[in-house]
Amino acid sequence: MAGVLEKSYIEICGFERESVLRFRQITLNLGVGLHFGGVKYADSAGGFSYEDSGKLLSVTSNRFIHWSTSGDTVQFVEQSLDTNLLNNAVRLHIPNCLLLPGGVCIQETLNNIIILIVTSQSVHRLVLPHPTRMYRSDFVTELQMQSIFTDIGKLNLSEPAHSYVLPFAQAAPACAPSTSATWISHQGEAVFALASPSGGITAVTLPAHDQDGTVSIQELKQSSMMQRLAGWMPTAIRGDQSIPDLAISLAVHQLEDDTFIFTLCQDHKLRMWSFKHQMCLLVTDMLEYMPAGRGEVKASPALAHKLRLFFSSSTGLCLAIYLAVPKRSQFCVLQLVASENNRYSLDHISTLFTTQETLVDFVLTASDIWAVWLDNDDQTVVKYISFEHSTTGMWNQVFVQPSPEEEVHVGEDQDPREIYLDVLFSPLHFTASAIIKALQIYKRGTERYSDLSWEELKKEVTVTVENELQGSVTEYEFCQEDYRLLQVEFWSKFYACCLQYQDVLSTPLALHISPATAMVCVLRKGFVSFLLPCFAVDHLYLSSDEYLFSEEETPIAEDSNLSRDVLQLVQCLRMVSESLPEDMAYEMDKALEDLLSPEKVSEKVLEGLLASDNGNVIQDILNKLQDISNPTVAINTLLRELDLEADAETDTRPTGQSLRVRISLSQLYGSSVAASLICQAVCQTAMTRTLLCRDLLILQQLYLRNGDNVFVAGGAQLLQLQQDLIPRCSSLLCSYHLLKQMSLTLSSSVPLDILNADLQHLSVLELSDSSTPTSSRSVLNPQTVVELFYQNVARKAIMSQILSQQDVEGSQAMLHWPQMISSVLTLLCQFLWPSNASFLFPECLMVNCQYAQLQEYVRLVGPWCQVNVGSYRFVLGHCYLASGEGQKALQCFQEAAAEVDKEEFLMKLTGSDEEAATSTAPRLLYYNKVLRLLEDIGLPELVINLATLAISEAANDERSQAALWTRIFKHHLDLGHNSQAYEALTQNPDSSRQLDCLRQLVVVLCERAQLRDLVQFSFVNLHDEVGQNTLSGTVMFEYGMRLGREVRTLRGLQKQVNCYLAALNCLRLVHPDYAWIVQPSSGAAYERPGTSPKRNYDGEFAANPVSQQIDILELKDLEKEYALARSRLTLAQQDPSSAAIAGGASSQEMVALLVQTGLFDTALTLCQTFNLSLTPVFEGLTFKCIKLQYKGDQDQTEVWNWLAANQLPTVITTKESSATDEAWRLLAHYLEKYPLQNAQYHRCVINKLLSHGVPVPDWLLSSYKEIDAASLLRLYLNFDQLESAAELVLEYVDALLGKGHQYFGIERPLSATASLVWLPYTSIDQLLRNLSESQINEKMYKNLKDKLVEYHRLVDQSSRNRLMAR
Repeated sequence: MAGVLEKSYIEICGFERESVLRFRQITLNLGVGLHFGGVKYADSAGGFSYEDSGKLLSVTSNRFIHWSTSGDTVQFVEQSLDTNLLNNAVRLHIPNCLLLPGGVCIQETLNNIIILIVTSQSVHRLVLPHPTRMYRSDFVTELQMQSIFTDIGKLNLSEPAHSYVLPFAQAAPACAPSTSATWISHQGEAVFALASPSGGITAVTLPAHDQDGTVSIQELKQSSMMQRLAGWMPTAIRGDQSIPDLAISLAVHQLEDDTFIFTLCQDHKLRMWSFKHQMCLLVTDMLEYMPAGRGEVKASPALAHKLRLFFSSSTGLCLAIYLAVPKRSQFCVLQLVASENNRYSLDHISTLFTTQETLVDFVLTASDIWAVWLDNDDQTVVKYISFEHSTTGMWNQVFVQPSPEEEVHVGEDQDPREIYLDVLFSPLHFTASAIIKALQIYKRGTERYSDLSWEELKKEVTVTVENELQGSVTEYEFCQEDYRLLQVEFWSKFYACCLQYQDVLSTPLALHISPATAMVCVLRKGFVSFLLPCFAVDHLYLSSDEYLFSEEETPIAEDSNLSRDVLQLVQCLRMVSESLPEDMAYEMDKALEDLLSPEKVSEKVLEGLLASDNGNVIQDILNKLQDISNPTVAINTLLRELDLEADAETDTRPTGQSLRVRISLSQLYGSSVAASLICQAVCQTAMTRTLLCRDLLILQQLYLRNGDNVFVAGGAQLLQLQQDLIPRCSSLLCSYHLLKQMSLTLSSSVPLDILNADLQHLSVLELSDSSTPTSSRSVLNPQTVVELFYQNVARKAIMSQILSQQDVEGSQAMLHWPQMISSVLTLLCQFLWPSNASFLFPECLMVNCQYAQLQEYVRLVGPWCQVNVGSYRFVLGHCYLASGEGQKALQCFQEAAAEVDKEEFLMKLTGSDEEAATSTAPRLLYYNKVLRLLEDIGLPELVINLATLAISEAANDERSQAALWTRIFKHHLDLGHNSQAYEALTQNPDSSRQLDCLRQLVVVLCERAQLRDLVQFSFVNLHDEVGQNTLSGTVMFEYGMRLGREVRTLRGLQKQVNCYLAALNCLRLVHPDYAWIVQPSSGAAYERPGTSPKRNYDGEFAANPVSQQIDILELKDLEKEYALARSRLTLAQQDPSSAAIAGGASSQEMVALLVQTGLFDTALTLCQTFNLSLTPVFEGLTFKCIKLQYKGDQDQTEVWNWLAANQLPTVITTKESSATDEAWRLLAHYLEKYPLQNAQYHRCVINKLLSHGVPVPDWLLSSYKEIDAASLLRLYLNFDQLESAAELVLEYVDALLGKGHQYFGIERPLSATASLVWLPYTSIDQLLRNLSESQINEKMYKNLKDKLVEYHRLVDQSSRNRLMAR
């Protein structure tokens, strides 16, 4: 796509692929009655674009609102092309108040968006926040944003600030206004200018929404001005207003100090009113601008005239008036000119004629008039014309979206259901609303399907039609052909129903043009479509005959003679297209799908045309070809214009722009609306050009057949045609067919677990981040694969390329729709073009797990595309891996290896495109990546096969050979191929890797108990390396583990300790680097290769046990296991009954068992070995002390036994000591031996004692007071020990004042020269409060208060002395 634009546009309909848009329903009941027999208004629509919608660095960029009215309902939708808007659709229902055509106006202020609504009985004002006020920054980074309609439900629309019932419209239906115009004054007032059906204008003014005030009503008439509070009187009473003065179209223009109201009336006159002066300033008879037939027109009142305004600082105020006259309709463009003394006149600029009859809407811009009509067949017609520079008076074309075909062609070999479903649910033909409405009618029920997804709706349609078909069958047996005809009958019936509703939804209501971006939209009843500039080659092919014959030149050719040749050639293509029967077109399309040669099929189609040429069409084409002076040059020009081959830049790195700019670029055209629009434009372009290439190929075959008659140069041109032009055209036809198919192919929804697993496998390929799927999913359900590619990959690259050379910071009005969308479309097509070097599209499909779609893509591109051949084989191989076809995948990977150093994608895959490329051959790097992929997926057989192949490529690379042999060894060993693993070991040229493999071989075979295989290997030159110590350690450790599992007795535990000691001794004899063993896994014996399969009770083969994770045990790990085993043995010796429990206990469980038995020394040692907390030990010992304290008279033999098992530091010889005393001494010893920061173990012991109501021993209190008196106070308070707490505080205050300070760990008491001192005031305040609430402790409370007063006095005195000393 060369980027050459024509002056025509093409319509793209952004159909939704979700259920019907969810409108929030709001009902505003004003309590007014319905006027029976009153006027009925036609449905209408309109649009509003934000003032800054053309600025990239704006929150409102590419953002607009559109609305439609029907009866007493108006619905609003806010859309953005950059971000997805949430809560963006609202439907307002005002019962019995009919919306006027054009009765909705949206205006923008600095802080608000104000919506003004006029109905037959009321006026309304909705004040919503401006988007810039909804966000803290003027640009946002979210992928989704809230719409301005998000909080509309919070408004009380019945309040006077929002709604006003028209008093004069309540009397009779004839008093309802016929048309209106609205605006917001500079004072913030909402003004509604209403046209009375009896003539005149009434202005209803609502005070500013944030101010108090009353509603005023003013009536404008030519005789005088009168402000009325009750509205206008009927014509019969007033008598000074005639029906010819009835305004049929109103428009408003605001000045700084006044507002002009323009009215186009039934008497064909244009009047201009001053709202400020309440007088008519100008009256112009529009019939004066008609060239002829004025009298006939004047005799009948105007009913369909329309008026539009446009203002700019350069042109001033321009008016466009449409005069609806049968067969002589015209547009008059006038310019308002002001003179002295407040006088005005109109200058005539242009008169433009049109043959169309039913005008729906038109828009005036600075240079053009855009209009939309309905023709005699109710088909939409959109055209535009420059009112200043049009010399011929011919309107420019807009190629509107054609209605779906009335009949669907179903081939004899095709399933009717599949064909109809493909057409119905194609992204181009039907909206979900039309299908749902047809489904409801077809089922003759009241079910609602608004919440169905696209796929669910497809299933519902299938079930409905099939059930209807089955219900009509009365015979039990059908021949296949009869059933097929029955299918076609029922599916065509449903299809016709969908067609009917799609036509209704396609009814045009209005045009909307964004002043900031020049974006043109057609607002239809059921959706919005966008107009995109048409490329020159598409313009020529799509133009109607009258346009094609009138053109003399085309922008794709600079030479005038060549331009004429190209135009003649395109006319011939049109003739070929029109003469091609439907069955031949289907045959051509099917040939492309079946990968048949387009040249041969086109030749066959031409023969069919010649055989059936009853109207001599072929002869007419041949005669036309005679007028082309140089056919080969003209054909070459067309082919060059059709070819999208280009060096598309894919560099998406920052281009030196600011972060703010890059964030805005990251969102530009990023919404689902934009994605659907752009990708449907790609599809439309591909479909058009597929037909063009098809017709051109047939025409070239006609040239070949009649070469001597049409070629002047003869053989040379025929040879060029046969060897160059026809093959190029055939390749272009296949390329555009591929683009069309991909644009219509829906992506698959991949379950999250499968997606994550596949992405994990792909991560080993280390592809660029540009193709990594984003977390944000499109709201389209589902996406096409082209939309998926655009949103995830292409858009970022496209925006970076378009704007890399532009001064984004300095250029604010840069989002010009025609230029931007054409550039985006061109670059996206180039990224998709299979003959370009870019491989981003297939790569995107691969990383997003679209394997079926990727296989179809490779199938279609394979026979004719000579670019990225190796890359296509690689991604196809990955598709085979995903479908479990490993051998096919391996074959593809091998075929791709030949292109590794030639193609960009494979170079990126291997990393050989980096500047600091390694010295390893690219093909070996490629094999390494593929081997890692196969390993990650878990295909060891394929790894062995590919690594064996790769070794032949690494003949001169010893390092790569060693790595490959190591891989082969590893996977043979994992598979149980011991002999092959040993063979691979011996072939390894790297001695260090060889030794590593040897050690692994020995360990694994020992673990599997396959010692026979181990001793049968010759180990030539390797005997010294077979480590007997490691083997012995492994065997002893495994023996000890089995003893712990199987022989849980005292003797078994003793043997286990001895085994672990032996294993430790073995490893201590080995070099530290090799002092490790592989932890044996339970059940390993059942996984040994060569063992017979096991069966269950039913005789079936039992499932293989799940493979265990292999753990490496170092010397320190064995020492821990030994310590745990030793503690188990100690416990069993102390309490033999616990041997069975202790045999399988973990370290934490063993600590609890040891504490319970009284083996505190062993428990403390075990805690330190496994880095466990000592708290359970101290709590357990404390509890035993408490029990002894209160049960000291009973038999204490058992107590002395466990006390004897713990070693005390000294023995008391001066007096007889009881078991209780010894237990307390043991606790004190532990507290001294195992100090901890903040004396946490002291706190733990005291907390345990207080919780059981046991007094704390003095030695413990003294010890803890010296360490942390504040914590001791908190403990007292926690257990409501108020008296002890008070005594502690008194002692602590005395210590601070110098009395006994050494008992609290205070080095120097309070003085002017000592260090700062403090008190735990929070705890003391809590203590004082508790004491004050108790009458028992009044004395203690008073003593404590007095002590604190004395302390504070001395603190104050010391502080003053300290300050004076400075």
